[in-house]
Amino acid sequence: MWQGDRPALGDGERRAQRLRMSERVQLLAPWLPVLLIVGGLAFDFGTPPRYTAAPFFAAATLVAAALCSLGATLLTVLAAAVSEFAVVATHRGAGYQASLTEVATVLVVAVLALGLNRVVRLREAQLASVRDVAEATQRALLPPPPERLAGLSFAARYVGARADARVGGDLYAVQETPYGVRLIVADVRGKGLEAVEAAAVVIGAFREAAGQETTLEAVAGRLERALQRESARHTGPDRAEEFATAVLAELPTDGSPLLRLLNRGHPAPLMLTADGEVRELPPTAPALPLGMGDVAGWPDRPDETFLPGGALLLFFTDGVTEARDGRDRFYDPCVRLRGGSPAGPDGLLDTLIEDVSRHTGGATADDMALLAVQRPLGA
Repeated sequence: MWQGDRPALGDGERRAQRLRMSERVQLLAPWLPVLLIVGGLAFDFGTPPRYTAAPFFAAATLVAAALCSLGATLLTVLAAAVSEFAVVATHRGAGYQASLTEVATVLVVAVLALGLNRVVRLREAQLASVRDVAEATQRALLPPPPERLAGLSFAARYVGARADARVGGDLYAVQETPYGVRLIVADVRGKGLEAVEAAAVVIGAFREAAGQETTLEAVAGRLERALQRESARHTGPDRAEEFATAVLAELPTDGSPLLRLLNRGHPAPLMLTADGEVRELPPTAPALPLGMGDVAGWPDRPDETFLPGGALLLFFTDGVTEARDGRDRFYDPCVRLRGGSPAGPDGLLDTLIEDVSRHTGGATADDMALLAVQRPLGA
């Protein structure tokens, strides 16, 4: 775990506590129908005959329909019906006209609850199928990089803003080439299926170009043209230009500590050294995102720096830097990670994700793609 001191989280910590409380409530939710039936019986036997417990029994069936399985809903319906008949027989005289209405109300709501439960279960099955497809898409689109490649250690994560969102426009890819290990972390414009399609185009173009082009500039040019072709493929009044912020990196495989970076409008990566220092690696000259070459054109110029042995490189999308706490303060990874002890790529990413979650109270607004690279000590 990261050992550095963290600023007080304030509202973010309180939001996290509320999230944990919400999870506990969800665990207790299936017991609500039982509590309603027991409460209805206690209410009826503890009040004068003119008061009715029918709303308790009806509510129990509806709650069970939304939260429980078909079997549990059926048991709740039977329990509610038996309870209603019991209180009517015990506390209502033969001439009490409201008794029949109360029984009919509970029975009608119970039948509706059984139908509602069927609809809810079908919808859950459909959502589960969609999640399975999304997971398969993510595995195909964003396969995890090997833990070790050409003497370097890697780790990657994709964190959706929603629990059911498994894939989006944020992406990463790592590939060993004759020119060194090359990687990309990018964020495609937009959301939904269109963003996924554009992300697939970027990853496909990168994997093809990374092994063929001799320079990062040429790789970026291939990505630029691929996005322009993708944009031209869409026609109609709602056509939007496809573009993506991206950072490309190249690490030699001959033991050289040289690191080349080409940044196209993307958040700058961080270098974390063994002594706890965190250094931002911004581009020397700003550049427009990939796919916007028609707006302005200039030659790409990669920046070069040294990656010492044991140092970690952290690449991320703007879901990290745009994460806010309860006071609308942005998350600053350069500040939050300073002073800690790197625990390898996996440990770094786990710590970062946990810290962002604490900062936001578990309510992130955008997806995050994360990639960490480490050169071994002595390399």
